[in-house]
Amino acid sequence: MNGLNGKMALVTGASRGIGRAIALRLAEEGAVVAVHYGSNHDAAAEVVRQIGQLGGEAFAIGQELGTAAGAAKLFEELDLALERRTGEKYFDILVNNAGVGLPVAFEETTEADFDLVMNTNVKGPFFLIQQALHRLRDGGRIINLSSAVTRISLPGVAAYSMSKGAVNTLTLSLSTQLAPRGITVNALQPGFVATDMNKAMLQDESGYRFGAGYSSFGRWGEPSDIADVAAFLASSDSRWITGQCIDASGGSHL
Repeated sequence: MNGLNGKMALVTGASRGIGRAIALRLAEEGAVVAVHYGSNHDAAAEVVRQIGQLGGEAFAIGQELGTAAGAAKLFEELDLALERRTGEKYFDILVNNAGVGLPVAFEETTEADFDLVMNTNVKGPFFLIQQALHRLRDGGRIINLSSAVTRISLPGVAAYSMSKGAVNTLTLSLSTQLAPRGITVNALQPGFVATDMNKAMLQDESGYRFGAGYSSFGRWGEPSDIADVAAFLASSDSRWITGQCIDASGGSHL
């Protein structure tokens, strides 16, 4: 319950789904968590409340991501929040979870669709990390949310799959650059997870069976399945792991 005591974490897209589960799990381990949200302040405030009820500490911070300006604005707000609490603007763990899916056939994907996915899933993490580098303490952790679709051919999500492939490449590139500072950079690759993003599939019997059938365990993943792996990557126990794309898909499509 105290593996991350004294650590400060920023989790993007933490108002729901996998991000919410990661925020709760890191707080359970003792980290102070900045719960980022794009537009749903009430949901983020509820996560902060839940963390407080569990004896942890958290605060919400809102900012639309997907541009360099958005990343800079988020860190301006985070700097102020951290300086009020700790007297400095440094932190230890960055979880790039915020993202969007695009379940649209390749032939039907518009340029606007494509730009939305790339801006949110690629440009957002890129510039967040860029802004974070001089704020992230040596020995820190960067965890990027990727997807098992980077190794599984899944028709209907071509642009999304491309965006997560870029996340994997970014993870590998930065791992070598930041290793001299003791900062690890890893990517998590979930499969089908029971979140709002997959609500339509979960509510459709055939869709539910399809998602469950991908896993060797014959079920959908839960957000906590991913959060537990993220907690390990955020801890000192993961100090000898970097540049890795860690499959957390329940053995999907083996």
